[in-house]
Amino acid sequence: MIPERPTTDERLGNRSQPTVVRYFTLIMSALYACVGIFLWFSPAGLFGLTDTPRRLLAAVFVFYGIIRFVRTYQQHFKKNQDEAQ
Repeated sequence: MIPERPTTDERLGNRSQPTVVRYFTLIMSALYACVGIFLWFSPAGLFGLTDTPRRLLAAVFVFYGIIRFVRTYQQHFKKNQDEAQ
């Protein structure tokens, strides 16, 4: 017979990350997307990259920023709304 044990959240007092860290990760994801947009519209010779590699790098930055934003939102903000209901 297995005794009932408290969950990890119950044992740790349901600690959550500070609000500053949550917003910092959102700001960083927006910053990645902004860097990508800047690379996309910057002049070709500014970074020593030709047109195609510069645009590919810009697309990677924008794509990563969007993915990071969505994951951060789902992990830190959507969860809190679900718990409130």
